[in-house]
Amino acid sequence: MQDLTEPLVELIRRTSTDLPPDVEKALTAAREREDSGSAARGAMDAILQNVALSRRNSTPICQDTGTPIFYVRYPEGWSARKLKEQIRNAVAEATKRSYLRPNAVDAISEKNSGNNLGDDSFPTIHFEEVEGDEVVVDLMLKGGGCENVGAQYSLPNSALGAGRDLKGVRKAALDAVQKAQGQGCAPGILGIAIGGDRGSSYYASKEALFRPIEDENPDPELAALEKQLTEETNQLGIGPMGFGGKTTTVATKITGMHRLPASFFVTVSYMCWAHRRRRMTVRGAEVIYE
Repeated sequence: MQDLTEPLVELIRRTSTDLPPDVEKALTAAREREDSGSAARGAMDAILQNVALSRRNSTPICQDTGTPIFYVRYPEGWSARKLKEQIRNAVAEATKRSYLRPNAVDAISEKNSGNNLGDDSFPTIHFEEVEGDEVVVDLMLKGGGCENVGAQYSLPNSALGAGRDLKGVRKAALDAVQKAQGQGCAPGILGIAIGGDRGSSYYASKEALFRPIEDENPDPELAALEKQLTEETNQLGIGPMGFGGKTTTVATKITGMHRLPASFFVTVSYMCWAHRRRRMTVRGAEVIYE
């Protein structure tokens, strides 16, 4: 198998410094919705100027370059062990080149590793062997501010009046956004998983954030709920960076999962406006970035 270390460094650079076109388009539209001269409009102006400067100078979009989360789909015959080694080497090199801030802090000793490498949980890497001959690597950089306001609910929840149905899911999601306020660095994107166990539900809620901003859920009920939640969260008045305004959420992405009869989890992963995600596809000697 070929050495993908340097292509992976480039994937990290692009993810950290260049916001995806669909996200930038959504943020530009959000800016236009805010009143001229308002704090919300000013926040969006600053965000978009920052996006342009980061792209031009190839510097990180946010000072918190986040937790690197990799989703790797590889064909039969490739070694997940070797791919993991290449990814970790690429993360260390990207940190050396200042595409990433050193973020890996040992929770017990409080020591920073200095190169974004910790134990097997940092960076986070998910592997899946698939058919075909392509290697596809999706990368998300998830900042600490938005990660801190993620939430998981076990339904029914009497305090919210939320039962085990989509109405209950709606109440849980609205509660999560209301509690996040400006700490989630709005306008954000919601990734929501319904079902699973506690761990798999968190995993799926983040995976949902890889969906394009403008796509539509193939499940009509979930598509309707996604639209409803985006509209209703924007009526909360939280607005860009918590300054008030018309746009708190630019998109909602929901996935449904099987669950045990005894459990009904709703997990909300909140992504900040700096929705840094990119894809690298390897086809033979060709490397394609999206």
